[in-house]
Amino acid sequence: MEKGWIQVFSTNKMFQAEIFKQVLADNEIEAVIINKMDSSYKAFGEIEVYVKNDHVIKAKLLAKEFDS
Repeated sequence: MEKGWIQVFSTNKMFQAEIFKQVLADNEIEAVIINKMDSSYKAFGEIEVYVKNDHVIKAKLLAKEFDS
């Protein structure tokens, strides 16, 4: 991962990560998804959403709202 990207959300469900990425896009925040799930055993690992350093605070607020 390049410098300047911070993890703001993680889940074990790809659809949740994709929906949250769209929530960020709707708020003009660029995001990337990193899938760290084990390819053999889907019960292990996480799917993480990262944003650039400039948008961390707003993205974390959106993540908290999204998670509740």
